Amino acid sequence: MPEGHTIHRLARDLRKDLTQRNVPVSSPQGRFAESACVLDGDVVSRVEAAGKHLFMHWESDQILHIHLGLIGKFRPYPVNDPLTGEIRLRLEGEKTAWHLTGPQTCVLVEPAVVAGVLDGLGPDPLRRDGRRGDFVDRIAGSKKAVGAILLDQDVIAGIGNVFRSELLFMVGIHPSTPSNSLTEDQADEIWNIAADLLRVGVKLNRIVTVTPEDAGAARWRLSDDERLYAYKREGLPCRRCGTEIVIGKVANRSMWWCPRCQPG
Repeated sequence: MPEGHTIHRLARDLRKDLTQRNVPVSSPQGRFAESACVLDGDVVSRVEAAGKHLFMHWESDQILHIHLGLIGKFRPYPVNDPLTGEIRLRLEGEKTAWHLTGPQTCVLVEPAVVAGVLDGLGPDPLRRDGRRGDFVDRIAGSKKAVGAILLDQDVIAGIGNVFRSELLFMVGIHPSTPSNSLTEDQADEIWNIAADLLRVGVKLNRIVTVTPEDAGAARWRLSDDERLYAYKREGLPCRRCGTEIVIGKVANRSMWWCPRCQPG
């Protein structure tokens, strides 16, 4: 499932391509056809991201809510390219068309629905209303393993399986550590590093966590084999101490860590 940086990058790119212009809207697949007719030719006024949710606001006061889920993609194509695949939604810019396929959610909603989604989410480090203090309080109030609670979107929005492994490696915390045993400084460090890594993800349009100091190169230069510390690196040497990275289950999902850098 795409993590928060992907949705914030999407919001940024859609704002650049589509806002303040009349947008042709269609549903080649047909499953969004009725709502596409409502939006067709309307003007996109703003686009916002919150965690893994995307909201497109239109001048007619319509709001389009998109959640990509596990398999959804929202990608740009040259506007004159032939249509292929099951395209739920097509938005046309001047030179680029955005094709939405396989989303979990693609629906027009009322403002109250947007407010409900935002109220139910934990703080998002990439939003101006990031609410760092809420994250620290929610960590302190839970006995769950920190490797599990980082996946709770009502604790921190936008973190997925890749980021949770990488975050805990970078702060040196074992994923099974009870959340309420962390100090406020440790919770602060998780938040601050999450914000930094998400911003890097938006800029580069991919997750890169290895620091320039550890890599000996700028983050944008790192290949896929060089860009992560722990995620899916079981059996490989830790980039900092050489110990073999291990894999285990936390919150019923695979997670990776270094036994030496993250002692249990």
